[in-house]
Amino acid sequence: MRPDLQRGLLAAATPFLILLGIVALLLRQGSDRLQAIPALVIGCALLAQTSWSWRRRRRALLAKLRSRDLEP
Repeated sequence: MRPDLQRGLLAAATPFLILLGIVALLLRQGSDRLQAIPALVIGCALLAQTSWSWRRRRRALLAKLRSRDLEP
């Protein structure tokens, strides 16, 4: 699978999982609500991992740009 397609699917899956978990929590009752928690946790973890990797990439790019400015 192409990396850009894979990233696009992952980006689309994250909000879908969170939305699915919220809807399942609202529609289920009692102990059946526990089945919605994995979708919420996985969606939130994917969102956190994506934002963390973006931040890390931007920081690395900024460091490269700053090191180029310092070179003669």
